[in-house]
Formats: sequence, structure tokens, C-alpha cells
Amino acid sequence: MPSPAPADPAHSAVLVRAPARLHLGFMDPSGTLGRRFGSLGLVIDGPVCEVEMSLAAADIWLADDALCAAELPRASAHLLALRQHSGQHAPLQMRLRRVMPAHAGFGSGTQLALAIGRAFAQLHGLDLQTAQLAQWLGRGRRSGIGIAGFDAGGLLLDGGPGAQAGEHCMPAPVLARVDTPTAWRVIVAEDRRVRGLSGDAERRSLATLPALAREQAADICHQVLMRVLPGAAADDFCAFALGINHMQSVLGSHFAPAQHGSAYTSPAVACLMGWLRGDSAAPRAAVGQSSWGPSGFAIVESATAARQLLAQAQQAGVLDEALRLSTVTVRRQGAEVLRVARGPDHASRETSASTPSPHHRQPHSQALHHVS
Repeated sequence: MPSPAPADPAHSAVLVRAPARLHLGFMDPSGTLGRRFGSLGLVIDGPVCEVEMSLAAADIWLADDALCAAELPRASAHLLALRQHSGQHAPLQMRLRRVMPAHAGFGSGTQLALAIGRAFAQLHGLDLQTAQLAQWLGRGRRSGIGIAGFDAGGLLLDGGPGAQAGEHCMPAPVLARVDTPTAWRVIVAEDRRVRGLSGDAERRSLATLPALAREQAADICHQVLMRVLPGAAADDFCAFALGINHMQSVLGSHFAPAQHGSAYTSPAVACLMGWLRGDSAAPRAAVGQSSWGPSGFAIVESATAARQLLAQAQQAGVLDEALRLSTVTVRRQGAEVLRVARGPDHASRETSASTPSPHHRQPHSQALHHVS
């Protein structure tokens, strides 16, 4: 491995800002042709994860708030794995500036791992692809959307990790990436009173669910290939929404036994999303639950449509006041990697950033780059 890049720990740090993703559904969770999962997902300008890292005289981990502090044990474990794989053991200061709500459907675990991995690689001058970092850190064993989204943003389709899924598998290959129309917006509904499945509970639930029939998996694949992707590419919102809603209906019924008989983890989110969807033949929105939830999404044609629908939902009495609602854009770029300068007062100041193509490889330098 390359030697650590020179840096002044008192005046230089790397900041990685990673975006949230929504997991819109699996193509074939049961692997009827031998290849399981396959995922459709969307990267959004919503919650973010921010990790700042610099060389130091001794290891020190910092957290900016209680949510960040709760993630420090997991962050520390990621650093241990990175050191073991890379052979780089220089003392570091790691600061968690922002993290996403855990187990809420935003891909918080993958984005935290990759943000730490990219900061570590950039700080040490290691030319490592995101897929390699994900493999080292045990991410992408089912979905590759968070990994691909960290690199490129957009609407993404992956082909599943395949038969080699396990501790040392490489992430699922990206089959398609589409930039959705710039006018489209995503209403995100968070219910922080409940949490989605994760870890051992998720694995047990997947193991006990009945197999999704091959005909249903084929139906989902047809919807994605001939409605969702063309609809996004050609600004045909009706086709896109019909495909997403059909896909979510099939998958919601399949996963309902693990969610108290419902397609949604949160009853409040279920109520709102059912109303936002509207008529099944002429949908107002493409709605569903991201991963195991509890967060729900409603993709609409414009910011105006989002405002009007939320106002109407309030009047209709289907909007639980405990829900956290936000209207966001689809993000067309992946994570940002910034060089942070520290002045005499030790305050952090972001200096600049650039935007290479999604397939650009990180050079061994101190220049600033978006993730490739």
C-alpha cells in the first residue's frame, strides 16, 4: 500500500459528505433464477452523513450530537477494519459531524461506512474504489444501491450480489443509472417513533418469509424495465408512477408478514402514502416504503404538486402531526470529498470541491475531489 500522504494534522483534514438513498424495492428477493435481490433505488438531497478525519498525535473520536455519539462504536469498528486491511495505523482524529437516523430507510449504515472509508483512503493517499471499501467494511451483501449512489447519485438499478453473496462478496453490479427530470420532487415522511428491521432480526425475517413466486418477480422486472426506467428517462411521470406503485404493491404484500401484516412499518406513514397515491389508474404520486422503513416516499411531478398535495392531506386529516415531512430533490451526484483547512483558532473551513465523472479514479494527491 502507498505510504501516508503528507499532511499537517493541525491544519488539514478531509471531510466526506454522503447523501441518503431510498430503496424502492427488490427485483427478485427469493432468487428464482439463482441470483437473489437486485435493487432499485434513488439518491436524494435529504439527510446526510458528514465525517471529518485528520492525522493526529493520538486517536480521538468526536461526535457533534447525541445521534453521532450513538454511532461512534460502529465508526470505531470501521476504522479498525480499514487499518487491518490497509496496513495503515497512523493515529487519527475522527469527528462525526452529522449522521442519518439509523434503521429508518436511508441507508445510514452504508453511508457512514463509506464516508469513513473514503476519508481514510483520501487522507492516506490510497487509490481504492468504493466497491473495495464496501467489501472491506461488509456492506452491500443484499443491495448495491447505497454503494452506487455514494459514487454517482440518480435513479439506480443493480443486479444483485449473486450466488457469491457472503462476507467477501463484491457489491452488486450497476445495470442502469437514469437522471430523473429536474422538476420532480420527493416527499419524505419519517416516523421516529418506530424503527425498521436490521441486523439479526432482518436476517431472521428474510429467512422465514415464503418465496416470492417467479411470476411475481418477473412482473416486477417487467415493470422496472418497461415502465419505471423509461418513464424516468422520457419524463413520463404516469408510466413511472404506475410502475413504482405496482412494484411496491407486490413487495408490500410479500414482506407484510414481517411487518405486522402491513406493507408499511408505520401506520401513520401507511395512511399518508395511501392517500397521496390517489387513483390507481391515474396516480398523483409514486409511493412506497424505503427498505424496511419506517420512512415512506412519494415522488411527484413538481414542487408545486408536493405543496398542494401536502396541504390537501392536512385538510383531509390523513397527516399525523408526529411525522417529519420534507420535500427534496433527486441528487444527481454522489458523495463529496472536501479538503478542510483549519486556522489558528482550529476552526474547520471547507476550501473547495470539484466534480469528476462517475468513473473517475481517485488520484494520490491532496487535491479536492467528489467521490468516484
